Amino acid sequence: MASIQIRKYRDDDAEAVKEVFTMGMSEHIPSSFTHLLKQPPTQMVLMCTFCALITSSKSFLLPVLAITLVLAAARQLVIYIFNKYIDTSLKRDLDSITETYLKQKDSCFWVAECDGQVVGTIACLPNEKAPGCLELKRMSVLRSHRRLGIAKDLCQTVADFTRERGYGAVILYTSTVQTDAQKLYEHLGYERIREFVIPELFARIMNFTLIEYRLDLQRDRK
Repeated sequence: MASIQIRKYRDDDAEAVKEVFTMGMSEHIPSSFTHLLKQPPTQMVLMCTFCALITSSKSFLLPVLAITLVLAAARQLVIYIFNKYIDTSLKRDLDSITETYLKQKDSCFWVAECDGQVVGTIACLPNEKAPGCLELKRMSVLRSHRRLGIAKDLCQTVADFTRERGYGAVILYTSTVQTDAQKLYEHLGYERIREFVIPELFARIMNFTLIEYRLDLQRDRK
């Protein structure tokens, strides 16, 4: 079995960390597109478009082609939104990990390394809206190295760091389409606190929901 080491981020990890994050986020595009298709407004638009065209054109082919184009455009829009989020995240903190995490109080960034390759990442920092809590961020593991306990060890690293710094809980946010992440956090003892829709217009249309989880360390005795 390959040896996994969890250690603090170094500057020469920069490109590998960005790659892990980008690949991890891109995996959610298909499930997000499926989520969009399940929403009543989306289904209504598709049905109305199909019915209007088949009534006006008296042809079955034209509505099918039109719906195909609408679906292709919707998928490209989902891809655009994810790429925009990835770019924003890189500029916000992943282009300056040392300054954002390692040089700030009660913050840190770790990588999981396997045979010299960075295969996972995780970070934490104080949450401004939740005093007494550190927020778990940037948790991602390469698909090729999942189911090896790496994600669990990364999360435990954050829990230990949080406890050592005297904070009472860890909080995190994940999306409704990240079902594997939800199962992991709940298995580790995180409690689902609330759900809320991202305020941006397209997110509201998609009903793209974020879930807040909390791990109370007073009850976490692992």
